[in-house]
Amino acid sequence: MDLQTWTYLIVGLTFALYIAIAIGSRVKTTRGFYVAGGHVSPLANGLATAADWMSAASFISMAGIISFSGHDGAYYLMGWTGGYVLLALLLAPYLRKFGQYTVPDFVGQRYYSKQARLVAVVCAIFVSFTYVAGQMRGVGVVFSRFLDVEIGLGVLIGMGIVFLYAVMGGMKGITYTQVAQYCVLIFAFLVPAIFISMSMTGEVFPQVGFGSTVLDGSGRDTGVYLLDKLDGLHRELGFAAYTNGKKETIDVFFITAALMVGTAGLPHVIIRFFTVPRVRDARLSAGYALLFIALLYTTAPAVAAFARTNLIETVEGQPYASMPEWFHNWENTGLLAWVDKNGDGLIQYAPGGAFGKMPGDKSLKLVRDPERGGLGEPRYANPKADGPNELYVDRDIIVLANPEIARLPNWVIALVAAGGLAAALSTAAGLLLVISASISHDLLKNILMPGITEKQELLYARMAAGVAVCIAGYFGVNPPGFVAQVVAFAFGLAAASFFPAIVLGIFSKRMNREGAVAGMVVGIVFTAAYIIYFKFVNPEANSSAHWLFGISPEGIGTVGMLLNFAVALSISRLTPPPPESVQRLVETIRVPR
Repeated sequence: MDLQTWTYLIVGLTFALYIAIAIGSRVKTTRGFYVAGGHVSPLANGLATAADWMSAASFISMAGIISFSGHDGAYYLMGWTGGYVLLALLLAPYLRKFGQYTVPDFVGQRYYSKQARLVAVVCAIFVSFTYVAGQMRGVGVVFSRFLDVEIGLGVLIGMGIVFLYAVMGGMKGITYTQVAQYCVLIFAFLVPAIFISMSMTGEVFPQVGFGSTVLDGSGRDTGVYLLDKLDGLHRELGFAAYTNGKKETIDVFFITAALMVGTAGLPHVIIRFFTVPRVRDARLSAGYALLFIALLYTTAPAVAAFARTNLIETVEGQPYASMPEWFHNWENTGLLAWVDKNGDGLIQYAPGGAFGKMPGDKSLKLVRDPERGGLGEPRYANPKADGPNELYVDRDIIVLANPEIARLPNWVIALVAAGGLAAALSTAAGLLLVISASISHDLLKNILMPGITEKQELLYARMAAGVAVCIAGYFGVNPPGFVAQVVAFAFGLAAASFFPAIVLGIFSKRMNREGAVAGMVVGIVFTAAYIIYFKFVNPEANSSAHWLFGISPEGIGTVGMLLNFAVALSISRLTPPPPESVQRLVETIRVPR
């Protein structure tokens, strides 16, 4: 069968499975909608947490960033892995012992204030919408290439699927759908990695192949290590060595810290630990999830190195007219493009921008020129793009295109498409539930409309989920960056807002509502303003020369977190302590039963 038939078959079967699970998991109570009734087993919750955690950023974009950035891309791997460990050990068991539905629930009750709950609701919605934009972008990328539809239409299809199982089944439907999605995504990530590792290094395990010597075309050992070969290819083309880092140490540290503590403040991951029956089960499910996450995270660096090597060897210096079909298919999506600057018909891949504006920019019009066999010159020139580079490759396609570049069977390529969709949809559903619960339970039930019945609350929760799906779709069509970059912003916002409030709420009896509210407001406003300024208001100034202390927008969440801690602790010491009942609550959360 051809690739498109395989894709329709595998993606269609996985979608049918997700919808069937959602239909079989319909709920009629708010407890079932918000936390799956609190009866999910540790193993199932571990699988669901892993799927919730490993979003499109992990599946699609993380290996792409490492592939293009080499050593500098490692902070995503370190930050996200370390962050999950921090969450599992430091926060999850205590929040489960608290035993409510949402993170704003904890903030509102711990800080005995509707104002604190309201600030937490705003933070949860802001963080979740920032994160979900990256997921819907990932859905659009997969659909645009493998199902031959526009990115916008692909996002609409993804919206429809998420709406069905998130609105019908709530957390219960999402949980068991995520169990299936984890199985799909991990199989889809490992199978091509194993195939490529065997063909390039002779090693079955990609983690071993990553540090092994490469084989030549006849299968004989060349004695050259994979990373040494990749370093050599980079130097020949004028790039920095793949294993050398260019980022400033302070920026790497702050980005890694923002990703790590942002993980521990992500509401859609925290809420997963409210679904198990006991505190012990929360710890056990966290351990399961860490094991399941490690399968993908230890494989990603190898996938990145394999893909980078294959891409350079396949395209550099080759005639455009002889490029294989996969190259032209990705061109049609606008996520890969070539401009023949010197008119020789050969692809020159070098450092620097390929042409004026990136293909994702709607102001750019690339016109086919059959006589030259490639894309025409862009209508708008950009001096920063001057240079020999003629090839633009979007970072988000590298994992999806990797099996095609390596000439793997069509069913493997289609499986990767299904895996990318599973990763994006699983996290999108968890985020949409956070938005829904924050609006219906925290904003309406506990602040604006305390008299509504459980049936009405459930109706409002489903309506909120529907509206959230539509807004998420808009951000998927018009994303503020590539997938992992958008997600990094969400982690920074979570680090600057939720993390200090949660940590101090658990470990400090003296922390009061005045300190918590002021800290959250200062942290998220500072972080959001910094990101918005450098990414949208004045993107021309987005360089280390203009950044505060040389810290990029991706890492500024760490500074926001430190400001949050400083403001919260200072104000709490200048204002009255929390009531005695709240201090007893803190002791109850921390002391085992």
